Amino acid sequence: MSAIANTRSTHAAAPVAGTITRLIAAFTAWNDARATRKALSALSDRELEDIGLSRSDIDSISARG
Repeated sequence: MSAIANTRSTHAAAPVAGTITRLIAAFTAWNDARATRKALSALSDRELEDIGLSRSDIDSISARG
């Protein structure tokens, strides 16, 4: 019979988990901005005007987080 010693510290996992959480948050923010740009770009100039935007506003609006 063999035994497996598990003496690894669980504290080493915390920085990895934090990094993964930040990567997921960054990806989510990027995807939200992408979806916003796509939706606003699909609107006509008249529809954008109705909501108080112009084509030149799209990138700055989608970059806000």
